[in-house]
Formats: sequence, structure tokens, C-alpha cells
Amino acid sequence: MKYYIIAGEASGDLHGSNLMKALYKKDPNADIRFWGGDLMQAVGGTLVSHYKERAFMGFFEVIKNLNKVLVFIKFCKQDIVKFNPDVIVFIDNSGFNLRIAKWAKKASFKTNYYISPQVWASRASRVKKIKRDIDNMFVILPFEKDFYKQFDYKVHFVGHPLIDAIADRIQVDELSFRNEHNLGKKPIIAVLPGSRKQEINKMLSVMLSLVNEFSEYYFVIAGAPSQENIFYQRIIKNNKVGFVQNKTYDLLSISTAALVASGTATLETVLFKVPQVVCYKGSFISYQIAKRIITLKYISLVNLIMDKEVVTELIQNDFTTAKLREALLNILTEDTRKKMFLDYFDLEKKLGGKGASEKTAQLIIEGLSS
Repeated sequence: MKYYIIAGEASGDLHGSNLMKALYKKDPNADIRFWGGDLMQAVGGTLVSHYKERAFMGFFEVIKNLNKVLVFIKFCKQDIVKFNPDVIVFIDNSGFNLRIAKWAKKASFKTNYYISPQVWASRASRVKKIKRDIDNMFVILPFEKDFYKQFDYKVHFVGHPLIDAIADRIQVDELSFRNEHNLGKKPIIAVLPGSRKQEINKMLSVMLSLVNEFSEYYFVIAGAPSQENIFYQRIIKNNKVGFVQNKTYDLLSISTAALVASGTATLETVLFKVPQVVCYKGSFISYQIAKRIITLKYISLVNLIMDKEVVTELIQNDFTTAKLREALLNILTEDTRKKMFLDYFDLEKKLGGKGASEKTAQLIIEGLSS
């Protein structure tokens, strides 16, 4: 069978790579063409476009780059027609993928979506378009099935793929890892400022403003695979901090606490049982637009899944050195840490256990014969 997969950022590349492994396992003759990244490319198939070329974040940033986005959309449609796949698999990245899905459904391609757009966060009216354009939806968050049920749309809850990604990784030897990256012997505070330039520019300098006040800890930045080392060095300047590139899981596995940009990384931090503070700051215009259309009580997936405040969220104007200092001090206390660990264990149970990629691959293949 021929599969066309479209993923749009680092997390999509991760989940796409694991889905591809499962597809190849179940369909050894699979012919896969994809938009993704290095992880998907390492599995096999043919890379069409790297997500680094399309890393636009926020409403204002997308508008500024609208001409580029439109060129990518046009090329994607042409490439799909040329490849003529048996199924198109969209992974997250709703701004781009839903536009392609509308066209693809009209063009009579079979459409599957893995990792739902966050329609439960804003613009729930998009569910009508999803019902129209998507043949099968595979969701990874426990509350999403009930959300879609309100709209009489049956979806498949497959569990969260991060559980597999973390369970299957090679365990790191802490001493060797510290020596390799010159991390010394101090307990580590992991700094995860996101994967896109806009969010790193907005948040990293504030995160690093605490370095001198917490001198008994060593702050270590998790560099995203999509960014060059020199980009981080311009922000780090003279701060005495560690830096590891594309080794986030290894870093989290030996960390005492973490400062984390809102997104998938908050769940990754949970699964490594690292107490965290969740941070978010976007451009003024993007934030003002988002504030008016997002109806959620929380911004982090951790709090959304648990439906209570498990982790402190510092958003936009609340993301200051003073408030970050207070929140970090709190998660370094024994009582807070114990409570957070208990909530983390409950959250992991809600995520549905192992096998998300395998289940999704099986459902995709079964759907091709129906």
C-alpha cells in the first residue's frame, strides 16, 4: 500500500517515525512518502519537505508568511496527485493539514488523522469540517473521545504515543552523560524553551535570569533539533549554563526540576517524573487573538488532562523572573514534589498505556480494506 504522511514539527516527526515503524512492521511492502523530519527520514520512505522549512508559530507569524504557506499547500497537492496514495495520514499541524484534507476528500483520497487538532481548545466549529473531510480520526488524549461524541463523530482513542517513545528508548548512564556534556555534579534544572525560534526568543532569557540565584543547581538547556547551536549561544551570552542538543529525554531522565514551554514537552516531563513549571509567551498580537478564541481553563496538557492545577502555569504577562523564581522554589520543596509525583502517576494511567503507534497502524490498514 502507498501511504502519504504529513507531519509539521518536532513532536509530529517523533510520532510519525513511530507510526512508520509500525506500518512497515504490519505492511513490509509499504511505500511511504512524507513531510516530516530527521526521525521519520531515519525510518525509511521518501522525505518531501522538512518541517524546519515550515516552522511558523502563532496567528501573526503565519499571516506574515502567508505567501510561503500558500506555496507549500499548492506543492503538497501536486505531490499527492503525482504519488496517488491509498491513504493520506495527517499528524497534528491543523493549520496546514485541514486545508489539505478539505481538498483531498473532494479529490476522493482516503483521509486519516492521527493526533487530533486541538478543536477542544478553540473554534469547536471546526469539528463540522473534520467530520466532512476526515474518514478516520485517531485521538491520543483521554478526554477527546467524549468531546467528539458531543458532535456525533466517532473517533478511536489509541493511547498516547509518548509512552511508547519513552519506554522504548535506551536508558542513559548518568555519569557518562554528565561527563560527555560537561554537566558537573550539581543537581540539574532542565530548561526546555520550545522548538521554534519565536518561542525560544520570548522565553529563554527569562528562564536563564534565575541562574545566579540558584547557584546550587546547574541549569541545562535542551536544544531542539530544528535549531542551530549558534542561535542559542546568542541568547545564553555569558550565563554559565549547560547545553545539550537533541537529547531532551536523556536530560530529563537525570533532572531534579524543569522549566518547560507549554506543549508536548510538558507531558514528556511528566512521564520522566520531573517536577515542572509550565511557561508560555507569544507575540503580543498572537496572544491577544488566542486569548479571545481559546476557552480553556488551563493551557498545559498536564492540567487539562487532570482537570485541576497540577503544575503552575506562567502565561504571557505572568511569565516574569519574580513569578518564575517563586514557582521554581515551590517545586524544589519536598511536600510539593510528593504531591506532584502522585498526580503524575494518576495522569500516566489516564494516557491509556503502551501501543498507540501499533494500534493506529492496524486501524489504518484495516480501514484500507473496508
